[in-house]
Amino acid sequence: MSAPVRSTCPYCGVGCGVTALTDENGGVKIAGDVQHPANFGRLCVKGASLGETLGLEKRLLFPEVNGERVAWEAALDHAAQKLQDIIREFGPKAVAFYASGQLLTEDYYVANKLMKGFIGAANIDTNSRLCMASAVVGYKRAFGADFVPCSYEDLDQTDLVVLAGSNAAWTHPVLYQRLAEAKRQRPEMKVVVIDPRRTPTCDIADLHLALRPGSDAGLFVGLLHYLTRHGPPGQTFDGEAEALALAAGWPLEKCADFCRLDAQAIRTFWQWFADSPRAMTLYTMGINQSSSGSDKCSAIINVHLASGKLGRAGCGPFSLTGQPNAMGGREVGGLANQLACHLNFEPADIARLGRFWGSERIAETPGLMAVELFDAIGRGEIKAVWIMGTNPVVSLPDASGVERALAKCPLVIVSDVVDKTDTGRYAHVRFPALAWGEKNGTVTNSERRISRQRAFLPPPGEARADWWILSQIARRLGYEKMFAWQHPQDIFCEHAALSGYENNGSRAFDIGGLATLTRQQYDELDPVRWPVAAAHHGPVKSWRKSGRFQMAGVDPRLPAALTDRNYPLLLNTGRIRDQWHSMTRTGYVPGLMQHTGMPYLEINPLDAQRYGITDAGLVRIASPLGGMVARAQLSGHQQPGSVFSPMHWSQQFARRGQINSLVAKVCDADSGQPESKQTAVRLQRWKPAWHGEIFAAGDIAFAEDIQWWRQASPGAAHFLCAADSDPRAWAATLTAGRGWQLQYASGDGELYHLLAWHDGRLMLAFYAAKAWPDIDRQAVLSAFENAPHGRHSLLAGRAPGGVPAPGRTVCSCFGVGEKTILGAIASGCHTVAMLGEKLRCGTNCGSCIPELKALLPKAAD
Repeated sequence: MSAPVRSTCPYCGVGCGVTALTDENGGVKIAGDVQHPANFGRLCVKGASLGETLGLEKRLLFPEVNGERVAWEAALDHAAQKLQDIIREFGPKAVAFYASGQLLTEDYYVANKLMKGFIGAANIDTNSRLCMASAVVGYKRAFGADFVPCSYEDLDQTDLVVLAGSNAAWTHPVLYQRLAEAKRQRPEMKVVVIDPRRTPTCDIADLHLALRPGSDAGLFVGLLHYLTRHGPPGQTFDGEAEALALAAGWPLEKCADFCRLDAQAIRTFWQWFADSPRAMTLYTMGINQSSSGSDKCSAIINVHLASGKLGRAGCGPFSLTGQPNAMGGREVGGLANQLACHLNFEPADIARLGRFWGSERIAETPGLMAVELFDAIGRGEIKAVWIMGTNPVVSLPDASGVERALAKCPLVIVSDVVDKTDTGRYAHVRFPALAWGEKNGTVTNSERRISRQRAFLPPPGEARADWWILSQIARRLGYEKMFAWQHPQDIFCEHAALSGYENNGSRAFDIGGLATLTRQQYDELDPVRWPVAAAHHGPVKSWRKSGRFQMAGVDPRLPAALTDRNYPLLLNTGRIRDQWHSMTRTGYVPGLMQHTGMPYLEINPLDAQRYGITDAGLVRIASPLGGMVARAQLSGHQQPGSVFSPMHWSQQFARRGQINSLVAKVCDADSGQPESKQTAVRLQRWKPAWHGEIFAAGDIAFAEDIQWWRQASPGAAHFLCAADSDPRAWAATLTAGRGWQLQYASGDGELYHLLAWHDGRLMLAFYAAKAWPDIDRQAVLSAFENAPHGRHSLLAGRAPGGVPAPGRTVCSCFGVGEKTILGAIASGCHTVAMLGEKLRCGTNCGSCIPELKALLPKAAD
């Protein structure tokens, strides 16, 4: 058995360290890295399940051109020639790259250098545009640089934590558990959650402000006004007069009306913020994904400037990035409105970059940002797009419009690790990229900490590193000398050298101290926060020409989305606990699909009653752009007039499950970030003739009228499904002519169960009923491996011997179901700690603890 390899988790922006231990049979044991300062050994359920994502069954392993496997040389030659032809005929702006926060910094650097430095256009953007572009604008306005002025250690030292638009308990669970532990150690520390929904993050909140959707700016602009009236004057800032003049128009009463909050609750928050010696504001998509997201970020930063809660331990505005290397992409210039290493589209910086890269073709103007980039593809202005490590057909707003654009684009190149994706269907050229565990490089987390991702598996098939693929294309375009790297260390050192080039403290991002790393030093590099420079500056300063921080004037606005008689509800979208992005990795891990197996619509009971919707019933959701089907989840945690649905499901996992097919492409004017958090929708109850679950030893062909949702289950294809047609007719088409022995049960049109056997092996199990069938899934799945003795029990969807099913999974780490937990509570486990001692639930990542707490009073009732 080899020694453990230290690497970094490929999910959220917390940047947790992991260790990977490979055995002689090729198995990999994943554990948290106790030495990594981001997590000290703790992992969430997604990180702990990384070992289950390393299989090759779903992988893209060989290059393809027009759907046919070809040799690497042929694929590269074809792609390069097509790009060259388009550039010659239509110019460099007819080409675009669309990258991802999943790329390593080295990959990102090469992509940006090729596009902006040698092709000569800035049309390279990234899916990070969708999560933190507004935060970048906020920081650059205030500091003159994209500089996050906080660290995770600050959470251990602060007096007040404000979580704005962040369900960190689910989206950044390891960091949230660190915050929860800090709260346990120092109960006097206050936690305020600002969110229209009551999320699991509220579990540790002293105050939850369930404000009107999209009204956050009013709350913080009002706080700025409060601070200027109730606190001593601080230092003077550029733009202060305008910012304070606008804030003066937001007294308490106006804020309460605008935010639809109790005035006393607002006053309490404001007083806590003013009186706390140290305060932090953690914010994510609920702030950033807005048509005025940049202003919301500025409003948050303004109150930290005005109160002096900045540049000290336990203080500051802290944007939590959503992806493992969104920050690294910002560093290398992966956004279309940035040059490399925090250089700007200014004559001096353009010339500086040209000198360093030895290029006279540096892009001189910003390129197209994500949404407008795909619009330009749709209009035919961009003739070629190279999509790397992301799935824009799922993640971008107006997803159907993105599909139409790609369908008519003359050249679509896709680099990916997954064979089947919604985006990959439109590719003319597909390059197989290395996945996590195979690739080698660096990533930067939310607190500016650079960590290594190290390879511990050999490259499968003919997969190659993204930087290698890009470099090979660059060479074929005539730039061989400038893209002659042999190892990611060569690229990193060039990137580091550029960060320090003609810097001398004039730019925030500077890792010039790492530019001379040897191969061994690079391989052994420990996690390090930038800056890493010979001329080290303090933790926070202004990089603006005046040398002073700037307050940006903010006039709060509500979302662009407006409800009306036809679309009377506001739809909010976001992540769920156990899934990641478009599920290309997590969607195939059985343990991660147990908690939430299909798209749901969280709706207040009052709204549900209005539309005749029942808990667990199906709902059709529609906007002017499209529609989807979801399962209703009634909850008083959702305020009336608003609904919530997760963002993850793609066409690989559901028929009509894409939430972004409903979302309009309304963007912040400065950041280009879409307003994914508010969409006007309408609902219609759907009461199908039947709901069902089907399991099969092979593929399943669904009739066009059947809605389906793929489940990740070992040993069998497994789907939830529903339709208005007769289930028996569909079952007949599935079993016809196969020579299977059929065993079925039906009753008065209320249920239909079917088992199909061949030579004693279970081939198909189908359970349909008017309501969702209550079956023991594990018993059915086990029957595909070992034929049970009690076939009649299996036909009823039960395990032989009447062993009760564990129910809906609550704890994914240990597979503990709701019925098992309720049974333990009934037998005397009256606290979360007691449940953990008996069942282990809540003792690993902690993400299920809010649900465990909710079940305790439920059992008592």
